Amino acid sequence: MTSAEIRQKFLDFFKARGHTIVPSSSLVPDDPSVLLTTAGMQQFKPYYSEFDPMTTVHPSIGKPIGKNAASCQKSFRTSDIDEVGDERHLTFFEMLGNFSFGGYFKKEAIRYAHEFITKEMGLRISYVTVFEGKEDIGVPKDMESRDIWKSLDSKLEVREEGMGDVFWGPTGSSGPCGPTTEIYCKNGAGQDIEVWNIVFNQYFYPGSREELNAGAPDKKLEPLKTPGVDTGMGFERLVMCVQNVPTIFDTDLFRELMEKVKINTLLHEDNIQNRRIIADHVRGIVFLISDGVRPSNRGVGYVLRRLMRRVIAYGANYGDLFRLVARNITYDFYRKELERNWDTIGSVFVEERRGFQKMLDGGIQKLKRIQKIGAEEAFYLYQSFGLPYETIKAVGREKAKDLKREDFDEEFKKHQEISRAGQEKKFGGHGLILDTGEVKAGNQEEFQKALKLHTTTHLLQRALREVLGNEVHQMGSDVTAERTRFDFSFPRKLTKEEIEKVEKLINEKIEEDLSVNFVELPKAEAEKSGALFFFKEKYPEKVKVYFFGKDLKSAWSKEFCGGPHVMHTGEIGKVKIAKEEAVSAGVRRIRAVLAE
Repeated sequence: MTSAEIRQKFLDFFKARGHTIVPSSSLVPDDPSVLLTTAGMQQFKPYYSEFDPMTTVHPSIGKPIGKNAASCQKSFRTSDIDEVGDERHLTFFEMLGNFSFGGYFKKEAIRYAHEFITKEMGLRISYVTVFEGKEDIGVPKDMESRDIWKSLDSKLEVREEGMGDVFWGPTGSSGPCGPTTEIYCKNGAGQDIEVWNIVFNQYFYPGSREELNAGAPDKKLEPLKTPGVDTGMGFERLVMCVQNVPTIFDTDLFRELMEKVKINTLLHEDNIQNRRIIADHVRGIVFLISDGVRPSNRGVGYVLRRLMRRVIAYGANYGDLFRLVARNITYDFYRKELERNWDTIGSVFVEERRGFQKMLDGGIQKLKRIQKIGAEEAFYLYQSFGLPYETIKAVGREKAKDLKREDFDEEFKKHQEISRAGQEKKFGGHGLILDTGEVKAGNQEEFQKALKLHTTTHLLQRALREVLGNEVHQMGSDVTAERTRFDFSFPRKLTKEEIEKVEKLINEKIEEDLSVNFVELPKAEAEKSGALFFFKEKYPEKVKVYFFGKDLKSAWSKEFCGGPHVMHTGEIGKVKIAKEEAVSAGVRRIRAVLAE
């Protein structure tokens, strides 16, 4: 059975059972709280709370959708970009889903899923999961779902799992939530793969997921007057199981594409991991551009830029490679949509390649100036210039001889919160960064800005001490992707001239392009070096001291800090002091931003 046949069978199955088939919404959602469309239910969210499905006209079909709907939704997840290359991670993917807004509930939803998987797809269900219950929040074991499954197949294994696996929501500060049931089937390698998750929006909770997990005493789950069904089935996973192949890249969604991708450069070997990266990223690029996204340094445009630059860094004959693989995407379902945009897709890619090639060349030049390349330096080169591990090893040669793939990957793990933070936009305060060395941001663009602003915080403290004197001491700080906020001890308001001097001094040190390095020292020895540290912070017996300059002794700025930072101050660009104000008696606050 081809992927096109599987997709159509799903839509036909639910259409025959009274569901309105709703076209896929754009990868760029109307919902401002999310960057990209990550699931089929996103376009239907208002129908679970605000919109009446019987009277509200859906814009894509020009009429109300009714109580039951189904769709095949284009989806994109940024959290998996760095994982792509293995056997199962994708950025662009499709979600098959059926939804009910009061039309039916558990019995029908489970029966539909069982019938479609076993009869239409001819698959054997390995096992299913149901919610084990959590009495302290008032949700019993989901015996109803268990009994429904057993009534359909008395021999079927039903496993019980907890809140972390089979209870969805609420998202945000409050909202609908409820237990789920998951369906697992085997792929061609004999592995059990989750293919379908069926969510039963059964309750409303007036608090966050964290409060629900903690069992906040002042907040209780309330049953929804009209329970709803929200299901999501990973299309590529389903195709993998139906076609009985070991990975998603062996399905007919990727097979021809993978055959067309040949990496043939002096810098990269032609291996399966690199082919998968290009195959995945090209699909993502094609659909993002087709939905109107253009490469930029902000938001979803940065996601597109990141994919494009990774393809460019891995590819040989960039323009030809892109056009070749783009035209071999086997997507009859989206053919008309893509054909309208082929010329635009190609021209956008070529223009981005033209600009990025200079940056890529600059990254290679930066690489050549680094004396020894370890995992931290390699991660910096990837993060700042888009240089893949393979390029770093090939160009670095002798000075990268000790760089191991596993160390490079481990460095990524330290920064996975960057991609996975999602809703978490803030850094921890400067003290948190000092303590853990972790940097959190909503996406890669925010990470880059916040990295620069975190480094700026060091320059700001040193500049304040130089202009105002050594009575200046850090009293606290907080860094986001938009600004750095630094609190310091000082008895009076700064004059306009003093603020201008501080700003001028910071930008002078940025223009000097000071090298940013660190050493690890025993705490007592680090204190003797003259490095500044936050007096409220508790430090371990061995600390990192970051210094700006040729060496620790002559450094212009040196502080206890866990990192990470830029590697040269010139990368910051230009800084502007946006505001200076009082916090309390004897404590002032400065907000600084990156100048456009």
